[in-house]
Parts: sequence; C-alpha cells; structure tokens
Amino acid sequence: MISFAQSMIALDDLEINTLGRENLFLTQARTRVLASDIIADENSPIAATSAMDGYAIKAKDQDGGSIEIELNDNPAGCDIQERVTDGKTIKTFTGSLMPEGADTLIPIENVTVEGHKIIINEKVPEGFAVRPIGESYSKGEVLVSKGTTLEFAEIGVIAGLGQVMVPVYIEPKVAILATGNEVLDLGVCSDNPAQIRSSNNYTLEALADQHGAKPIQLGVVSDAYDDIKKQMREALQSCDILVTTGGVSVGDYDFVKDIVPELGAEVVFKGVTIKPGQHVMVAQKENKFIVALPGFAYSSTVTFMLYVIPLIARLKGQAYAPNIVTATLTETFVKRTKKSEFVACNVRLCNGLYEVDFKDKRSGTSAILTNMLGSVGLLHSSETDSSLEAGDTASVMLLS
Repeated sequence: MISFAQSMIALDDLEINTLGRENLFLTQARTRVLASDIIADENSPIAATSAMDGYAIKAKDQDGGSIEIELNDNPAGCDIQERVTDGKTIKTFTGSLMPEGADTLIPIENVTVEGHKIIINEKVPEGFAVRPIGESYSKGEVLVSKGTTLEFAEIGVIAGLGQVMVPVYIEPKVAILATGNEVLDLGVCSDNPAQIRSSNNYTLEALADQHGAKPIQLGVVSDAYDDIKKQMREALQSCDILVTTGGVSVGDYDFVKDIVPELGAEVVFKGVTIKPGQHVMVAQKENKFIVALPGFAYSSTVTFMLYVIPLIARLKGQAYAPNIVTATLTETFVKRTKKSEFVACNVRLCNGLYEVDFKDKRSGTSAILTNMLGSVGLLHSSETDSSLEAGDTASVMLLS
C-alpha cells in the first residue's frame, strides 16, 4: 500500500484531458464550467450616466444658490443632444446619459424647484452621482475567467454583454456500478436476512451530480466474474469514469480488482493506508478512469470524495481543491490506527472560528452512512498524528 499523501501525488500526476467543449444558451449554462475567457468588448458604461434622479449641472454653479432649468427633460434611454451651459441645468433621471457640459448630478432631494429654477438646499461635490465611463469594466478586460463555474453573478455579467451563447466544457459521464450477491437494488424484495439494501450507487450518483458530472446509474450486479466483467466493459464504452463499489478487498468473491487490468486499464495504485477505504483502486485507460471503491457505505462515500471528485473537476477543466479549514475540538478525538483517518464530525462556526465535536456520531464499522447527516465535515488525521484533546486543532474538510 501507498500512503494517502503518495496517492494524492499519483492522482495529481495523471495526464487528464478535458472532454472538449460545447456552446450553450446562456440561460442553460448555470453550474457549467466556462471553456474560454469572457472579455468585455466595450466599456461599461460607454458614456457617463446618471446614478440618481436629479439635475445635471456644473458643480461650480451651486455657488450661486440657484440654477436655471432647461425646459427639456432627459429620461433614461434618450440620446440627449442638448448641452449644459454655465448657469443652466437639465432634469436627468437614473440611467440617463449625462448631458455634455455637465459634470455633476444633484439629487432631487437636495433642491427646491421654484418656477424655472432649482434652489440649492444642500451642495454636492463635483462628480456626485455620475457613473464614469468604464466604471463597471473597461473594453478588453477579462470579466469571467476560463475554468469558472457559472453561477448567478457570472450569468448576469455575461448577459450584460449581450452574449447569447457561451462555451462550456462537456460534463464527464460517471457510470456507477454496485457489486455483491448480498446487495438488493431499489424495489427488489428481500428473501433472506443476509441481504442489504443498496445505498452506495445512489449516494454516489447524487455526489456525481452535485459536482457537475452526468451520472449513469448501472444498478447492482451479482458477484459473478463474467457478469461483472461484461458490465464494466460495456460501461467503459459510454462513460468517462467508471466507479464500482465492492469487490476490491481480498475475499474469494472480490473480482473487481482482477477484472480491471483485463479491461486494458493501467493500475495507478491499489491500496492506500487510509481509514476508511484502504482497498481503493484507481486505474486509467487512455482518458478514461476506473475507480474501484470498497463496499461499505461510509467507505465508498469518503473515497469517492477523495479520488473521484478530483477526476471530475479535471475532466471539466478545473483544478480541484477541497475546502479544508482548521477547527478546534470541543471534545477528545481518539486516534484508532496508524493510517490517515477521515472521521465524520459536526462542524459549526462560533465567533468566526470553526469548532467540531462528535455528538451522535456512532463508532463502529465503515458502514455507518448516517454519520454523514447534518452539518458534517471530515476530520483528517495523518499517519503520524496521535489522539487529540479538547482545545486542540485539526484539519477538517467541509462537505457543505
């Protein structure tokens, strides 16, 4: 087995190419990864505009106490031709172009209108309430960088450019296959107490979807060598990452680990000194990947987070960095092994600092998926770490 640190290096060293790009309508592109920079093709605003309702003036004219009103108004959307000359003002509204000659917008609230004049009740500094050319951005500026996940702000900025279509990376397809004679798929009736309900493949499907992949649900296959091999071979024809659960340990019916090399995949590593999930296997076949995970629910979930999510990100053209924080323990953490351990813990913010505890987190095997419920993180202790006391700090991977 290799160490957890070595497995991360091996993962980082893999040659991974994106899956190409496609153009989507902007309204369909939220959560997708941008495949090229979005560059401003003009200044915004392209001309000085009013930021409030008021009167366009020359700031120095306020010293006279009153300013004469030009009869024409300047509503938003009007390509105004009139100029503001000394001692004159034009009523101007939010979003309107500032008339030539004006350098300031005095708000309606600051003046009193008497006939064809405004009386200055409260002066404003020169340039007040005027949006200068390029206030939001300048022509040629990179507004949204390649590799960015598009969310509401990015969508809004791109819409402001009038761009209908956006280039995004193609989402990787992640096929998920659960193995095991004891595993029952959803809706299948149990005929003996040794059987268990399948949760792994649906947990991992949700995780793949959450991280921007297209999951392909393959369900459950029994522990028959030829059946597993057939399913895996067919899956590789239509997916970019094949994830299996079960069949990677050392039992007589653990066939997945033996099938992977037969499919023409090169094993990157098999076995990592981590808890849970020490029998995890990662293999590569050209630009496709097989990640064989343990069968226990908590093990498969944690190892999917550690090894599959980074592959999804890189296939989408992104660097992956888990959200790791330093948190203070409010109770004792008992280190059980000399492996890298990933232990579910409750995470909360208290006075701006992260705290963790293990309230209601059950101790036992790596099958306890309910430990993932709530506001949860994974406390990481390395091979060389020891047990911790309340008040000590630890690295925690945030999951939400």
